[in-house]
Amino acid sequence: MGKIPVIVILGPTAVGKTALSVKLAKKWQGEVISGDSMQVYQGLDIGTAKITPEEMEEVPHHLIDVASPDTAFTAADFKHLTEQAIETIWQKGHLPIIAGGTGLYIQSVFYDYEFGQTGKNEAYRQKLAEYSNEELWQMLKEKDPKSASEIHANNKQRVIRALEVIHETKQPFSDFQVHKQLKATYAPCFIALDMERGQLYERINSRVQQMLANGLEQEAFRLYEQGIPQSQASKGIGYKEWIPYFEGNETKEEVIAAIQQNSRHFAKRQLTWFRNRMTVHWLDAADEALLQKADHLIRAFLEDNPDWRF
Repeated sequence: MGKIPVIVILGPTAVGKTALSVKLAKKWQGEVISGDSMQVYQGLDIGTAKITPEEMEEVPHHLIDVASPDTAFTAADFKHLTEQAIETIWQKGHLPIIAGGTGLYIQSVFYDYEFGQTGKNEAYRQKLAEYSNEELWQMLKEKDPKSASEIHANNKQRVIRALEVIHETKQPFSDFQVHKQLKATYAPCFIALDMERGQLYERINSRVQQMLANGLEQEAFRLYEQGIPQSQASKGIGYKEWIPYFEGNETKEEVIAAIQQNSRHFAKRQLTWFRNRMTVHWLDAADEALLQKADHLIRAFLEDNPDWRF
C-alpha cells in the first residue's frame, strides 16, 4: 500500500486558512480536518473562530467539538483522532485536507515524534504544582532553554510535563521534539499562508472586534461561570483575558487590547514555528490568484502520487 496524500493548509491566525480549505475541498472532493487545538472544545465557538455550518458549504469537517471544555486535549489525542479521520476520508475516496495553525499538533501526525512517554511521577508533579507559573518556567529555562522558548509560561501543565520528562530521563525535553523524518504512512503537501505583517495585524484586530460583536464576552463568561478557570480551554486566547474583568480588576477596553495583542504575538510565534520546523510552500494570502496557485501546487503534488485517482 502506498502513502495517503494529505493536503495541509498552515498559517497564522486570521490569515484565511479556513476559507481556502473549503474552496480546495470543493474542487478536489476533499474533507477538512481542523488543525486547531481550541476548536476541539464544545461551546468555544466565537473565540476560536470556529467555522459555521454555512461557511462549511456542505464540506464535511472533522475534529470540531470533540472534547468537553473541562477536559485536557493533548497533541497525542489530536494525533490519534486525526489519523482515524484521514483513514476514514481516504477510504471514502476523498482527499484529506488539514487546515489549522497548531504546529505541534500537525507535526505529530506526519513526523516521527516522541511525546516523552515516561509515565507520570505524581509525587514530583505535586511538588512542582506548589510553584508559580513564572517560577516553573524559569526552572525549565535553566534546564532546557530551547523548550522554554517554545512553551509559554502560562501553560503550566506543559511546563510541568517538560520538567517531569527531564527529571525522569535526565535529558532535555527538547530532545523529544525531533521532527526531521517524515513517516511512511502519509505523503503531505504543506501549503503555508502569510501576508504583509501590518495587513495581518489589521485583520487580527478586526477579527477580535467582530468576535465581540458576535458575543465573545458572553461566551467567555459562560466558560468562567462553569468554574474551570484552570482548564486548558479557559487558557485559550480570547478567554483567559476576560478573567480579570469578570473579577473587577480590569476594564473591558484593557481586555480587548490584551486579546488583540496576544493574538498578534501568537501569529508571530506561529510563523516562526512553520519557518523553522517545517518545509512548506509559502503563498501570499492577499494574492488575488491564491486559489489558482494553491490549486496548481496540489495538482502537481497529486500527479506525482500514484494512489490518487483524478
